[in-house]
Amino acid sequence: MKKLLVAAVSALALAGPVMAQDAAPAGARSDAARVRGEAAIPPPVMSETRHTGVFGGQRIAYRALAGETYLKDKDGKPLAAMVSYSYIKEGPTDPNRPVTFLWNGGPGSGSLWLHMGAFGPKRVVVPSDAKDDGAAPYPIIDNVESLLDVTDIVFIDPIGTGFSRALGDKDPADYWGVTKDAKSIAEFIRLWLNEHGRWNAPKFIGGESYGTTRSAAVINELEGTYTDVAINGILLISSILDFSLASEAQGNELGFVTSLPSMAAAAWYHDKVPNKPATVEQFVAEARAWAIGPYASALLKGNSLPADERAVILQQLSYYTGISQTYLSNANLRLSTSRFYKELLRDRGLTVGRLDARYTGVDYDNAGDRSDNDPSFYGIDGAYTAAMNAWAREGLKYSPDVVYSSIGGTRNWDWTIPNGPRGGAEYLNVAPYIGRALRENSSLRVWVGQGYYDFATPFFGAEYSLNRPGFPTDGRIEWHYYESGHMMYVREADLKKLSSDIRAFIRAR
Repeated sequence: MKKLLVAAVSALALAGPVMAQDAAPAGARSDAARVRGEAAIPPPVMSETRHTGVFGGQRIAYRALAGETYLKDKDGKPLAAMVSYSYIKEGPTDPNRPVTFLWNGGPGSGSLWLHMGAFGPKRVVVPSDAKDDGAAPYPIIDNVESLLDVTDIVFIDPIGTGFSRALGDKDPADYWGVTKDAKSIAEFIRLWLNEHGRWNAPKFIGGESYGTTRSAAVINELEGTYTDVAINGILLISSILDFSLASEAQGNELGFVTSLPSMAAAAWYHDKVPNKPATVEQFVAEARAWAIGPYASALLKGNSLPADERAVILQQLSYYTGISQTYLSNANLRLSTSRFYKELLRDRGLTVGRLDARYTGVDYDNAGDRSDNDPSFYGIDGAYTAAMNAWAREGLKYSPDVVYSSIGGTRNWDWTIPNGPRGGAEYLNVAPYIGRALRENSSLRVWVGQGYYDFATPFFGAEYSLNRPGFPTDGRIEWHYYESGHMMYVREADLKKLSSDIRAFIRAR
């Protein structure tokens, strides 16, 4: 950590308008590089533009800074260019105005989803009713739901995502891991606070999907030493903190329990529940209670489960999932999510989405036990990639000669954490980082938002992760639910609710 802090203090951060400049002339740097036998690294590029918009009912004039921050070693050598998009309210700095740092997940995803879908000043419009986004042109509109009325916002693309990349001979894999990635994000945040004079401002961090994992790891880097950057709030959108819940390894029963209420929600949505309750909230409440009670008990009994109890559980499991008793019996009462996507609507020749089970797709044939692809991802990816490139390159005047990597730009992720369990991703649990931060920072609060139809990060799994020993029970974790999936903002009504919920959370600090 000391090495990181030295690098953070000695490195140049975001530079002045339009083009950042290092202290030494470019020619001198190039000459020095040639003497060392290194390829010359040009100075970081930063574009600054000015805009106005109406957000939260207020007209806001803001500066947009798009471009590179160099992460450097202790000797000042640039190692990586981390690209960010900062939206800062014009005028004298208000010491009480918060700044919020946001990222997405993957790992290996750029921040385009939250940027162009939820909280940036512009957003792309995709069908609200879970239909495919088709092809360009896509509507890119002023985003009245952006949070710029209550906070400045910084969207961060981790190394290997978006336009962010390693420089020179630096191996990008040095940033590809739970802790490695978190250290680089924490370093960037310190650099940004230096450059913009915001050390004493209220600070929020947050992410979506693996971005919640990143948020937990980053809070550990920011608050886990005596050189704290104290955070006011963490935003966890579609949380995945304990990866054992996502494992379908033989003998691991917990994942079947925590995914069951999401299956119930999907069955309710697609009318696979006889005499279904009036609302999805009612049905998932029933399913949640049954899953943690009779269902969990039955699974834990394993081969000792009595036949009469098995018959009752089988009938109830069929009711909550919409899947036939024959199929569930053949699956030993343990229905994997991948099989559920294919089986729920097999009689209609359709599959359901992983990120959002409201979406449906058509596979090559109807015989398999797994979907060909996720219709809730290919139903939106074209729009977001086009919108991010268009807004950055045309609206923000930042157009590097680099392909924007939306997702999938990192490989061989290092899932180990200090003092963590062995076994890689299937045993990773970063939730205790948040528990410790809550215990040691009395002002820290946590906002959690989950979609009912999300199988990538099921809502019951998030509830389980943040309800373990070590978490204060003083009401500083608040929960919000949405009638969509992983990216709840693709549904217009949920975007409005999401914006309102988080705006209230920030104001309530």
